Amino acid sequence: MILLQTLSTDSLSAMDSLSMNAQNESIGLLDLLIKGGYMMIPLYLLFILAIFIFVERLMTLKKASKTPAYLLDQVKVLVSSGQVEKAKMLCADEKSPVANMIAKGVDRIGSPLKNIEVSIENVGKIEIYKLEKNLNLLATVSGAAPMIGFLGTVAGMIQAFIAIAQEEGMVSPKLLSEGIYEAMITTAAGLVVGILAYLGYNYLVTQVSKLVHRMEYATIEFIELLQEK
Repeated sequence: MILLQTLSTDSLSAMDSLSMNAQNESIGLLDLLIKGGYMMIPLYLLFILAIFIFVERLMTLKKASKTPAYLLDQVKVLVSSGQVEKAKMLCADEKSPVANMIAKGVDRIGSPLKNIEVSIENVGKIEIYKLEKNLNLLATVSGAAPMIGFLGTVAGMIQAFIAIAQEEGMVSPKLLSEGIYEAMITTAAGLVVGILAYLGYNYLVTQVSKLVHRMEYATIEFIELLQEK
């Protein structure tokens, strides 16, 4: 009985020591990122660039979408009553793509309807270009980050095998495993940056599409107003 208790105590002590050693040998996230090597630097820069573009575009799109629902109705009333100048001032007070397009149409009242449509479409193209600014760059980040990660992995693997080739005698499994996992860090980091940039890009493209639809709807309603006049 005493022997069993002694063996049990010894096994528990051994398990505790192994657990403590495992905890001491565990590697934190920051240590992993540092062990990724110099190829992690461009990935850090791409990650910062992606975050900056996403936040900047998100704020721009939110600001651009804040067009009062009553704006077009008020413009209709003012134009129908002949108060064109007040309609211009009303549109000028609202800094949004929809307001800019309507303001251009109001400014062209008196010209042929076809000319008014062309003027509004030209303003719409400029506004869409402003909304889509830097989105292509974000898409580039989503594609370039995984490729840079793979390149870092290949470079790390080459260095690991060079180190193994220079070893004399039996190659330590620890040396081999450390070289491989350090090389794989850049792939994981590149995939993370690429996925985040890709999701952010698609979200922003969806928001731009919704805003463009609102711009088209406002244009159609304004042209119908001029046709009825």
